[in-house]
Amino acid sequence: MNEKQKEMLRKVASLAGLILLVITFTLTNEYFFTLNNVLTIGLQTSTIALIGIGATIVILTGGIDLSTGSVVALSGVAAAMVVNMGVPVPLGILFGVLVGGLCGLANGLIVTVMRLPPFIATLGTMMVARGLALYVTNAAPVSGMPESFAELGNGALFRVVEVGANGLPIVKFPGIPYPVIIMIFIAILFTFALSQLKVGRDIYAIGSNEEAARLSGIKTNQVKNYAYIASGLLSGLAGVILASRLVTAQPNGGVAYELDAIASAVVGGTSLMGGVGTIPGTLIGSFIIVVLRNGLNMNGVSAFVQQIIIGLVIIITVALDQLRQTKKSNHNEKNDSNCLSYFRFIYSFCGASAFRQNQ
Repeated sequence: MNEKQKEMLRKVASLAGLILLVITFTLTNEYFFTLNNVLTIGLQTSTIALIGIGATIVILTGGIDLSTGSVVALSGVAAAMVVNMGVPVPLGILFGVLVGGLCGLANGLIVTVMRLPPFIATLGTMMVARGLALYVTNAAPVSGMPESFAELGNGALFRVVEVGANGLPIVKFPGIPYPVIIMIFIAILFTFALSQLKVGRDIYAIGSNEEAARLSGIKTNQVKNYAYIASGLLSGLAGVILASRLVTAQPNGGVAYELDAIASAVVGGTSLMGGVGTIPGTLIGSFIIVVLRNGLNMNGVSAFVQQIIIGLVIIITVALDQLRQTKKSNHNEKNDSNCLSYFRFIYSFCGASAFRQNQ
């Protein structure tokens, strides 16, 4: 079985796990597979998937981004505050996303210019971003935005609403939420970028072997900066969407989101060693995390037990990936040894032939 077949098998296994979870929770709770709950799952997944895609891109380079949760909070606060200052809502939303991008750029520069380990660099920016969000708001939620600010997080495409006999609106079809549409668009965009564009191939090359990538002419620092900026922008987008959904920007929001992002990437087949992973896999991983949490909630399972279960899922997934990496490494070493023996044999044979000719 070659690497492509193994990668396809991992994707199918993740999808099969998601389908199995859906079937299990559908059989155990009659309200799980209803339109309203499916839309709720979609909305909850959209936020995790966006930051999970950003985390995947960084992990593919061999790095890690622990600042995503704090960037989510800071971006939402920034967007809400400038909108309250009178800035048009679209520009306020764009400003929030750009704040996330600046945080990502800061992460990238600290990693590439200052050469700090990504874990330490993003841990520091996580604290800085959270501190800024709390400082500029005095630790108080930001509210009072116009109704149009809520459209991004609460609007839906193809929503059908009729006016009832009592004059009140009746929702015939809730439509497809905008956050879900954004999630699908971002997933397609980054899947195309990673599979078809040069920068995507460079990201995989750096994660597989950064030194070899550098020697082959790839501008490794520049590409790594792109990865961290993308993660920051997607965290900023997730933060703005979350603030729009709640119509309130919480400086304490986004706590532990970075763990959900990394978990969705890992469960979806992304290797923490770098160089292995796909966006569709992360999307499936995000749905697995949310479906598992939603289904356990609906079945009355304690939140503490949920943490235990999700933690065990992450541990098992990473352990399996580590086992796969070990087998791959041993296989490569065996191939290298076989090649070395082959070349030694050729060298000895050629040497012996030359000796006979000289005789």
